[in-house]
Amino acid sequence: MIKGGDTAWILVSVALVMLMTLPGLAVFYGGLAKRKDVLNTIGMSLVTYILVSILWVIYGYSLCFSGDVSGVIGNFSKVFLSGVLPNTASGSIPEVVFAAYQLTFAAITVALISGSYIERMSIGAWLLFSLLWFTFVYAPIAHWVWGGGFLAKKGVLDFAGGIVVHLTAGIAGLVGALVLGKRKEPVLKPHNMTLVVIGTGLLWFGWFGFNGGSALAANGVAGTAVLNTNTAAAVAAFSWMLVEWLTTGKPTILGICSGAIGGLATITPAAGFVNLKGAFIIGILAGIIPYFVITVVKEKLGYDDALDVFNIHGVGGILGTILTGVFADPAINKAAGLLYGNPSQLGIQLFAVGVSIVYVAVVTLVIFGIVKVFTKLRVSEEEEYTGLDSSQHGENAYSLD
Repeated sequence: MIKGGDTAWILVSVALVMLMTLPGLAVFYGGLAKRKDVLNTIGMSLVTYILVSILWVIYGYSLCFSGDVSGVIGNFSKVFLSGVLPNTASGSIPEVVFAAYQLTFAAITVALISGSYIERMSIGAWLLFSLLWFTFVYAPIAHWVWGGGFLAKKGVLDFAGGIVVHLTAGIAGLVGALVLGKRKEPVLKPHNMTLVVIGTGLLWFGWFGFNGGSALAANGVAGTAVLNTNTAAAVAAFSWMLVEWLTTGKPTILGICSGAIGGLATITPAAGFVNLKGAFIIGILAGIIPYFVITVVKEKLGYDDALDVFNIHGVGGILGTILTGVFADPAINKAAGLLYGNPSQLGIQLFAVGVSIVYVAVVTLVIFGIVKVFTKLRVSEEEEYTGLDSSQHGENAYSLD
């Protein structure tokens, strides 16, 4: 039966998660980019949201959430949202509201990947990549986990997208960074830290709808998810700040913002399954582990994940998904993890992580091969030095007049 209160909360959550992409992620990434690339960086989030919004209503929702073909993918019975009517229920909310909510998840997942590719990927290649990746990576994995696919049948726990959103985006970011190669100026030079802080705040704010809305009801689980989300983000930001302070002598605002985003990503799969103590521990680890991945692993291996999509979202999604299998508390949402007498849940989480990593990595690599057949992946060296704002769009973010 459709309930007005639940419907109202999910409608608000639709707006909150949409805001995470536009303007939240766009502003966050834009502030981190070099001045000559900021408009292109923001534009990648913009065009992604537009493209995925179109693909979602044509066939994306149907592939994710209608039927089940061998546990791998949905069918085409709900193409153009066929049969999704105002009075068609999905739990206690109209199915059309559920479809709109899930659209915003699909959009931000694809947009997240762009942070690994900025300042060197052509806009045409990005659009073709986004179309193929949404179709052949996001849709199947969303079905596996949330649409009744084989991982759902195994009992995997992913409350709001540790696997579906953060792991997939992070692995795709890493693969693409390796395929594209390093930028000619492979350094992080945020041109506007004010935008980065504003973007962090918008993402944090929107994340309450991202995680809290994933309860799909206005209830105590939603409230728990919201509180866990805020706690993990704050603890991770503080942990990152302390570690950076101790190792470099200065606590940077960029580091604090990175820690907050890391905490948000890592708590996402666990938000509606763990208690506050679990969220606190997850927050501590989310502020420490990604920091050392960036400062040690990335430095040693030398890959150019421009805005640390893998290092924060990929690592956070993997870590959070595994820790959900440890800290899931049946008093919160029925599911029990290792510490609550169910060690098999940890095994399920590890299996889901492993399968997803392999699938995303292989298919993303194939997609890059296909894109290369139709268009150039990278802009020319001259265009890169000039900046993608000018070379790709004929515009500049800031007027000098």
